[in-house]
Amino acid sequence: MGHVVIDVMLKPEILDPQGQAVNGALPRLGFEQFTDVRQGKRFVLTVDGEVTDEVLAAAREAAEKLLSNPVIEDVVSVRSAEDPDQ
Repeated sequence: MGHVVIDVMLKPEILDPQGQAVNGALPRLGFEQFTDVRQGKRFVLTVDGEVTDEVLAAAREAAEKLLSNPVIEDVVSVRSAEDPDQ
């Protein structure tokens, strides 16, 4: 069994209110070293067998057509992962 991990982020020019809220909260909790936060989303797709180049290509196509909104989001990563939690 293989896993494909897809990361989607808002485009840089799109306002990210959730990221701004987290960015405002971090210093109040003692985390002064961070200057910006952007919030995104991750999808983990499971396949029978190994993750081949064809599977990755299909996952990228699914990400661009279904898992992201191309008007406001970018698909930033499509990769194979042994442990999708990492």
